[in-house]
Amino acid sequence: RRDRALVRVNCASVPAELFESEFFGHVKGAFTGAVAAKRGMFEVARLGTLLLDEVAEMAPALQAKLLRALQEGEIRRVGGETSIQAKPRIIAATNRDIRAAVQSGAFREDLYYRLASFVIAVPPLRERREAIPHMARYYLRQTAARLEKDVRTVAPDAMRILVDYPWPGNVRELQHAIERAVILAPGHRITARELPPDLRRPYGDVLAGTSYDLERRERDVIEQALARFGGNRRRAAAALHISTVTLWRRMTRYGLQPSRSDES
Repeated sequence: RRDRALVRVNCASVPAELFESEFFGHVKGAFTGAVAAKRGMFEVARLGTLLLDEVAEMAPALQAKLLRALQEGEIRRVGGETSIQAKPRIIAATNRDIRAAVQSGAFREDLYYRLASFVIAVPPLRERREAIPHMARYYLRQTAARLEKDVRTVAPDAMRILVDYPWPGNVRELQHAIERAVILAPGHRITARELPPDLRRPYGDVLAGTSYDLERRERDVIEQALARFGGNRRRAAAALHISTVTLWRRMTRYGLQPSRSDES
């Protein structure tokens, strides 16, 4: 079905009184304001995919109507007399603990098992920190293009803060943090000082240059040197007054990755 329609609906935003019209459609004159016939989400996506976002926010009465449509594979427009075959592929998404909602009675158990034939659990950002640099760079490019700013990269000090932060607001919080940083960035890259205060607070001493943690200071200095010379290890080592071998060992110790332009 990948070449067919993908229809997305936010279940939390559909008023209960408009549910059937939005999902199943209506015929002309079915109710006041129905000046023309309208296809519902199921009919539009009947041979494609219907994405039910925030599905756990639906009221129980609406869940029953959704379940019936899924079980029978057909729908009827509001005010209509004939049934329409509609068997879209269903993808349901929620950020709630859906099993807990089932146990509390907030979500129908039969609907849950109808939808949960193949479950994909997406862990929060704090459990997949390896993805944060990729997502940060993606949002940077997206935001910079939208705001027409020539911001191209995230400085090592800022990236370290992004990776270490627990992200209680998950992906949206990361997106907003990058957007704020792009707005404030005076040059071509985001530094730690452009990040939101909540992210920078644990690193206040380091950013102010008053930290007495030798390893942290050494790591920061090495990062700054590598950034200053575009990842060139030979020039960074010369500026630090150490050998390239020593620099490489310290980079390995602190988990610093060489850039593409890195030269020994």
